[in-house]
Amino acid sequence: MRRIGTMIAAGGLLLATACGGGGGGQTGGNTAAKQESLSVGFVAEPANLDFTATEGAAIPQALLVNVYEGLVKLDQDGKIVPLLAEKWEISPDRKTYTFTLRKGVTFSSGAPFTADDVVFSFDRVKSDWKLKIKAQLDVIDKVEKKDDTTAVVTLKQPSNGFLYALATRLGAMFSRTGVADLANKPVGTGPYQLGGWKRGDSIQLTANGTYWGTKPAIPGVTLKYFKDATAMNNALLTGGIDVISSVQAPESLQQFADPNRFQTVEGTTNGEVVLSLNNGRPPFNDKKVRQAVRHALDHKALLDTAWAGRGQLIGTMVPPTDPWYEDRTGDYPHDVNKARELLGGKTYNVKMRIPNLPYAVASAQVVKSQLAQVGITADIEPLEFPARWLDVVFKQGDYDLSIINHVEPRDMGIFADKSYYFRYDNPEFGKLLAEADKGTEQDQTDKLKQAAKLLSDDAAADWLFLFPNLIVAKKGVTGLPKNAIAESFDFTGLAKQ
Repeated sequence: MRRIGTMIAAGGLLLATACGGGGGGQTGGNTAAKQESLSVGFVAEPANLDFTATEGAAIPQALLVNVYEGLVKLDQDGKIVPLLAEKWEISPDRKTYTFTLRKGVTFSSGAPFTADDVVFSFDRVKSDWKLKIKAQLDVIDKVEKKDDTTAVVTLKQPSNGFLYALATRLGAMFSRTGVADLANKPVGTGPYQLGGWKRGDSIQLTANGTYWGTKPAIPGVTLKYFKDATAMNNALLTGGIDVISSVQAPESLQQFADPNRFQTVEGTTNGEVVLSLNNGRPPFNDKKVRQAVRHALDHKALLDTAWAGRGQLIGTMVPPTDPWYEDRTGDYPHDVNKARELLGGKTYNVKMRIPNLPYAVASAQVVKSQLAQVGITADIEPLEFPARWLDVVFKQGDYDLSIINHVEPRDMGIFADKSYYFRYDNPEFGKLLAEADKGTEQDQTDKLKQAAKLLSDDAAADWLFLFPNLIVAKKGVTGLPKNAIAESFDFTGLAKQ
């Protein structure tokens, strides 16, 4: 998915709060007892803990910023701020980045973090990473150690996207002696370390006693995984968990209406819920059929029915938090007659293979009903997520339609890879992305707007809605992130009153 809710938490393909140091310090007395642990509910469990080789947003959601840190990170407004790098300088030609590293930083294993680890981590993206997104760092020419606390990155050409990419999992720093078993034993510089993993149930994070920054107020966090929304809701109602990280059934919010017991946080994400169309095989290798799908769908009705009206209609692979966002919801107005005209009287039977995640299942039912009105019969097949969906749909491309929440930030570039599961192939799109990256900031905005329009014109996919950030928690839990615009669920700012 490349956030495929992981692209993709998946929930995507698959999906933050305070800066790296985290929330305030721990206090004594009864307050300290309250602060000992926090349990947060999720629906998409990682298949393993190695986000360098395994797709899905569930892994960086749990580990990035919490266990692994990068040189920089995104704050709640989407701004790039320092993390392991205290500062950086960019050369006048925009090709050389000199990072000044924090002193006294160690990995949870006890190994010191130095510029050697920066070189190692960047080199490893090229040599060992298995994910397609690693191409975002192909712009790097070389990475050098100037001294223990200074690393210099030289690019082949100027890149508007380079520094932003470092705020994603691509920028995670690894220990030269800590990559032997990334799937089970992550080693990072973050405020937490892996305490335990009960597969199929939960992951425990415990405070990293040697952390360089402000210690997290909550020394122990349990990520509790649930198979369905009802079970997760019941867990909060009965005190089994403290937080629902992402509400999976918005109509259930009324259960948590008592302000003396619960609080609701509502904000935005950069997770585009995409109706994926397989451009590489019939019938969706035909642009007119793809366009017919877009005209057949009543997106407002879908959002109201499938997700209780929560979220935002966007019509594009660009969230409103990006500078190049344009409202493209009017590109394909709901028009059953126009859809039928584009189909030319033909009817089709297609496979809609979706992850067994609540938003996808609910949306698929509405899509199926609306497509039936224009002569497209969709057979819905829920697949266990992440393993089955990633294998059948994402890797093999064996599907006609799918629905997934693409939660990674600034991920429109996935359409430039014709081998990606969309199987979209338009060289002009890739050309626009390349021009956007190496040009001025204004060039970037202009070219990416053009790229988003091209995707829409080609009906490369359909964008059902922008996934909302809906969090419900016990009263007294503080530091909950209003917006989820980075890959991680940042626990470092959480506290209990």
